[in-house]
Amino acid sequence: MPPLRGRPGRPVRKPALIQGDRAYDSQPHRDVLHRRGIRTQLAKRRTDHGSGLGRTRWVVERTLAWLHRFRRLAVRYERRACVHDAFLTLGCALVCWYFLKPVS
Repeated sequence: MPPLRGRPGRPVRKPALIQGDRAYDSQPHRDVLHRRGIRTQLAKRRTDHGSGLGRTRWVVERTLAWLHRFRRLAVRYERRACVHDAFLTLGCALVCWYFLKPVS
């Protein structure tokens, strides 16, 4: 995992909290993360919906849906990573432009 930006000093190489859906709810996953000092917020299997993960996860899913409007990002056609990264950057810029554009 690359270092996370933040305060000066030794870079942090692990997140403080991991959120996941029911697919990641297993004791081995929880044990490994606990040993590394990472808190977990995983939805429990065989329980009613309403764990609260949807509030933060929805933002990510919505943003990915906005990026998938661009066909080159929905299915990766480029072989070179730098070309795909350029289209991803352009797609993010266009999403921000549409989102922040003042209403005329």
